[in-house]
Amino acid sequence: MDNSLQSVWIFNGQGGRFPGSVFIDKSVAEDWIRKHKLTGVLTLYPLNEGAYDWAIRKGYFTPSKEKEKLPDFIGSFSSAGQEHYHYLDGELD
Repeated sequence: MDNSLQSVWIFNGQGGRFPGSVFIDKSVAEDWIRKHKLTGVLTLYPLNEGAYDWAIRKGYFTPSKEKEKLPDFIGSFSSAGQEHYHYLDGELD
């Protein structure tokens, strides 16, 4: 694996509990989304750093409630500060 890789694109289908796929190239991800006419969100995630920690470090999020410091919250966290795109039936929405 390329050690210079800093982030990956993860596609989460509408209503899905787990990601549908992971890509290093956004254009390849978009081709796959179009091919299968998928609805969901393609999000850029940092490697070797949790989205929660990344958002705090970048200043996109500051925990203000005790529940925002709990494992369940941290483990399922995503940030609007992450580059992301919404698709509907395979097309950018």
